[in-house]
Amino acid sequence: MDLAHTLESAPSGEVIKCIDMHTTGEPTRIVYAGFPPLSGTLLSQRDQARDQYDHLRKRIMLEPRGHYDMYGAILRPTTELVESGEAHIGVLFTHNGGFSTMCGHATIALGRFLVDTHDVTVFPKRNELVVDVVSQTVVVSLHAPCGLVRITVPVKDTADGIKSDPSRAISFLSTPGYAAATNLTISIPPEIRWGELEGRESITLDVSYGGAFYALINMRELGYASTGLRKVDLDSLSQVMKRLKAYLETHPDILAACQHPEDKRLSYLYSIMLVDTNVGHRPDGVAGAETGLCFFADNQIDRSPTGSCVTARMALAHAKGERAVGQRWAYNSIVSNHFQTGAFEAEIVQTGLRVDGGNAPAKDAVVVCVEGRAYYTGTSTFMVEEGDVTSHSGFVMSDMTV
Repeated sequence: MDLAHTLESAPSGEVIKCIDMHTTGEPTRIVYAGFPPLSGTLLSQRDQARDQYDHLRKRIMLEPRGHYDMYGAILRPTTELVESGEAHIGVLFTHNGGFSTMCGHATIALGRFLVDTHDVTVFPKRNELVVDVVSQTVVVSLHAPCGLVRITVPVKDTADGIKSDPSRAISFLSTPGYAAATNLTISIPPEIRWGELEGRESITLDVSYGGAFYALINMRELGYASTGLRKVDLDSLSQVMKRLKAYLETHPDILAACQHPEDKRLSYLYSIMLVDTNVGHRPDGVAGAETGLCFFADNQIDRSPTGSCVTARMALAHAKGERAVGQRWAYNSIVSNHFQTGAFEAEIVQTGLRVDGGNAPAKDAVVVCVEGRAYYTGTSTFMVEEGDVTSHSGFVMSDMTV
């Protein structure tokens, strides 16, 4: 008996099929079959997934099938931008705490997968992709919850047809990014202060948007000037970030900065990005390099340099007069520094944009081109046996109580 075939023959809707990839060590679990149908605009589909199928998000992301730092992307073949012809396909991004609005590392992985699959039941508009014969690339228009993202994927001819070329970097053009607030002084209450502050009662930070809102804090502001991100005690720093992020999420100045002009559903603090401008692997052809450590969702740590925050950091640097159009910069994570490979390279390619809407004042914005590489790590087919209470909705080990 073929056990694998037997398990995959579970009742319709019970089997979820995925491709696993990583971008600089950060996983992307791409859900390409088995997720229930969703309807309406992409943001409405995001609401439906959160309100009706969050147990499936947990099943896919958390233990025993995943882990606390798993990340996912659920393909959405039909959205309003797909129907209008602006996008080839849509996506919902998932993590340990719910659904995010943008993800750069997953976008890079999706670019490869969407070129490599030729299954029109998975990607109905796959045959609409066109190869640029001069550059040997394909552009995939992806509808993310934050807007339209254009991915350029290098390709090569193989015996099985056009496939992605992993020897060359994938790039994407961001949705418009902008500096939301600069040099905010935030008082730190005594109950959440940490030892490295050494008596200081406030920190200074910036807030910037790159498809999601980030609080950007230099390591010296936290009291880690001597070690920065060269040497990090992740356990200790995670405890600091857990308290600080919960505090910042409800702080009036942060709430005001995180109001997106176009839609209130985009208007929340997604992450804290810790920045060290004194360390970072520097690939050839860049003007400079730095390192970041991203804490997002429910204190989840990004292994990659965080592509959407690269957009936010470039937009912030441009607003401060620190980054010119076309100036190429490398953004590292702790993982890319360790392996001396995997930095995201970026440059501003368009300025003079305005993000406008009825939810908040308009903002001057830029478009950033972000480059990185993603690799396949495996495939997975998930199901739940009758009577399996433990794995039905996934779990987090730290939540277990007697």
